[in-house]
Amino acid sequence: MLTRAASIAKRKAVIAVILPCYRVKDRVLPVLKAIGPEVNRIYVVDDCCPEGTGAWVKEQFKDPRLTVLFNPENLGVGGATLRGFQQAKEDGAEIVVKLDGDGQMDPKAIPRLIRPILDRRCDYAKGNRFFSPRHLKGMPRVRIFGNAVLSFLSKISSGYWRAMDPTNGFLALHTRILDVLPLSKIEKRFFFESDLLFRLNTVRAVVLDVPIAAIYGDEKSNLRVRREAFSFSLKHGLRVFKRIGYSYFIRDFNLASVELIVGLAFLFAGVTHGAWNWHYYSTRGELAPTGTVMLGALCVILGGQLLLSAISFDILNEPSEPIHPLL
Repeated sequence: MLTRAASIAKRKAVIAVILPCYRVKDRVLPVLKAIGPEVNRIYVVDDCCPEGTGAWVKEQFKDPRLTVLFNPENLGVGGATLRGFQQAKEDGAEIVVKLDGDGQMDPKAIPRLIRPILDRRCDYAKGNRFFSPRHLKGMPRVRIFGNAVLSFLSKISSGYWRAMDPTNGFLALHTRILDVLPLSKIEKRFFFESDLLFRLNTVRAVVLDVPIAAIYGDEKSNLRVRREAFSFSLKHGLRVFKRIGYSYFIRDFNLASVELIVGLAFLFAGVTHGAWNWHYYSTRGELAPTGTVMLGALCVILGGQLLLSAISFDILNEPSEPIHPLL
């Protein structure tokens, strides 16, 4: 029976791993050494690291698969990753894997992560630490709660209602997808993974979660949760409107489009009617007529039902047919 690595090698897919590096000098070497033979190329992207990680890796890790790229200025994790993706694609890679250098991701899971792409079941595969309760061992409770909230926001903004753990940086995609993504518009810093999901939906790419376990030690994250919480919420909210506008009024116009228009109209009319009449009759010390109250309530109920129906349509409208075989 073929092992996963042997099965991948038999398919002759060129696999490249991208490691964006910033302040991970003391942890990146064990990660590099754990990358298996199924990977053909390794790109370490020194994102203007003050520790000189790129030069140190070049000196310490003697592997013919290794290429070290140096960013003259700090581009953020997304910017460094995209540079690695583009270089790997130019060098002939078919599948690129993003792996962090802090040791929280197990390189041995790479064959499992890329298998759905090789099998043409998806265009983009990402890790999901929430698939099994045992994968959450060692994860701080604050992170569990924060990721749950972010996952819900991401479901709405990206349209991938079955995806969980949107900020998981252990991901893989087919390089053909890079040709249709607006790479210059993708967020380059901590919102990178969430924005990438939003952009993938605009091209109808199929996304699949792969169960993985995260490894937590004494590493310190560069992400400042309190500072980024408001920014993340605002960015998700903006992308909700962008996605709905593009998916239901530009690229397509369907039943959900009608439900959104009519539902919002009824909801606005009901709230406005109710508020105006409440103010009108309360200032006169009178009770509003039953018919007046029921009219406003009916508009609100109908509007709410139509919007719920549109959400249901959106959930069922999640991309299901991989596009990279067609590109």
